[in-house]
Amino acid sequence: MYDTPHQGQTYIDILRANRRQQARAIRGPQSALTDFLASNNISARQIQDDYANRQAEAARQANETQRQSVDAEQARSPSEPNSPEDLIKKRKRQQAIARIKNSKEFAKRKARLNGNDDPDYDDEDLANQIHEERQRPQPGQLANCEICEKRFTVTPYSKAGPAGGLLCPDCSKKHKADEKKPPAKKRATGNIGRRQNQANLLDGLTPHGTQSLLETCIKKVADYIHDVEDFGDLPPSLLLRLGQILSRRRAVTPKTLDLFLRPQYRSIDLFDCAKLDTDDFHKILASMPHLTRVNLRFTTPLKDEIIQYMVDRDMQIKDLHLDGPNLVTDACWRLLFMKLGHRFLSLKLWNLNSAFDDETTQVMCTHCPNLQRLKLKFLHRTGNGTLEAISTLQSLEHLSLHYLKETEIDPKHLLTIVDNVGPRLKTLSLEEFEFADDSLLQLIHEKCHSLVKLRLSKNFTFTDKGLAAMFTNWPNKALTYVDMNSLRDVDMTNPNGPEEPIGLASSGFVALMEHSGGKIQHLNVASCRHIPYQAFEQVFAEGKVYPELKYLDISFCPAVDDYITMSIFRCCPALQRLVVFACFNVRDIHIPRGLAVIGTVGATVKIDGVAQTETV
Repeated sequence: MYDTPHQGQTYIDILRANRRQQARAIRGPQSALTDFLASNNISARQIQDDYANRQAEAARQANETQRQSVDAEQARSPSEPNSPEDLIKKRKRQQAIARIKNSKEFAKRKARLNGNDDPDYDDEDLANQIHEERQRPQPGQLANCEICEKRFTVTPYSKAGPAGGLLCPDCSKKHKADEKKPPAKKRATGNIGRRQNQANLLDGLTPHGTQSLLETCIKKVADYIHDVEDFGDLPPSLLLRLGQILSRRRAVTPKTLDLFLRPQYRSIDLFDCAKLDTDDFHKILASMPHLTRVNLRFTTPLKDEIIQYMVDRDMQIKDLHLDGPNLVTDACWRLLFMKLGHRFLSLKLWNLNSAFDDETTQVMCTHCPNLQRLKLKFLHRTGNGTLEAISTLQSLEHLSLHYLKETEIDPKHLLTIVDNVGPRLKTLSLEEFEFADDSLLQLIHEKCHSLVKLRLSKNFTFTDKGLAAMFTNWPNKALTYVDMNSLRDVDMTNPNGPEEPIGLASSGFVALMEHSGGKIQHLNVASCRHIPYQAFEQVFAEGKVYPELKYLDISFCPAVDDYITMSIFRCCPALQRLVVFACFNVRDIHIPRGLAVIGTVGATVKIDGVAQTETV
């Protein structure tokens, strides 16, 4: 078979060697990790080689960092290099600085430092600073701490030390703790604070003395309203006061609303509902099912659903006061009046521009026969038809109307109202009916004999003679509230007015005070600029007393001066607030203690019981 015995022996040796290799290749079961490493060509030798490469790279970076530190130290050293290597390093440094001076970064840094007042800080210093910053170790490299010389790995958050080097994490914390915060600026105190305090005293915003404990507690609760969980058993009067303060601060929110919801109470007063939504109005009605008085202002989010809820639950509401519910439709208003109108005793609506027209007013007057108090202000879609409907209300005792200037009103409809409901009226307020004339005043004199409050404002047709005739021998008892503001001539070409005075002037003012001076508590004659000095002097003459007058507004009456003001103080012992805006002849007055004088711009005033005298 084989040519020689030697060849046969060689073949046998090969077979034996293969068997030995196969025997050595026999292995037990392999793990998942072993299979993964084998499939990715990862071996123990490769892992050892990678580790050795990383160690060598770290050593190389350490040597490079140390060499850079030595180079920087030599660069900062004042000694002159002597060896050729030092000359090469110096030349390279100079070349690097030259490149830096031509860079955009250098130009930007130099532009930011133009305002530097240090004369020793030149371009060379800036270039050296940029060069040293570039020589600092980069994140991931090793560096020595400037303070403790400890070796650490540089990160993007490593802080710079006082000398420009880097700090390790421990030294960074200590250095941060040693940094002192700049002192807080002191609040400026001086004449401004004293002037503001004096102004608050004059305006009645600051009481003369300590506030009551009750008022202090109410304001403190309002300051921390978001931390309050429940008001407890507060009476309705305190809830009303808190509602006023929070509304003024725009703090009535869905969270604070829950503090005012009391199932046992029959009234709710919220003066700013702008931050509430439909669910919050539902919550009010559902949480207080026995409501008879609802007074909500800035109710822009209120919709038909809320009115429909009132109707479906047949709520016992008698007094409904809403400001700005512009999302309620005419159909929903009419449904409300038809279903619940027979219970209404008081209805007040403000600022409606998309609904509530004359037809809706007629439905209201038809289905609200017991209505005693009606206030309609700034209703954009009402007109003469509304006035005709109001004249049919037989139970009306308090009427307040304020139409827009753009609304064309026939004065005869006002005469119809006064003729039909005037004998029962206790309050009559007609604002901005500019074309109503003396015939209205004459009819008020003849028909209205039960009035307590009268407001006839913003009119340029009434005459002084007509106003005097209305108050002279008027069977009506003395009024307690009178508002005659802005009854004057509006012809700007004739500032002194016509010979026959328009609006409230001498005769009308004297007749008013003779009729109601003994009981009047609130008087507003602001902008009645035709009242002469002699009329004020006659009304507030020595010996005249108006014992119940608490509020007086004589703003924009140019005849008022220091003498008239002091006469007012003498004749009105109960006066609490005097408003004198644009009375520029009021220059130096002595104010009794407890009286607030508002509008004394540029006047020197002194308050009894207060030591200082300030110019406000």
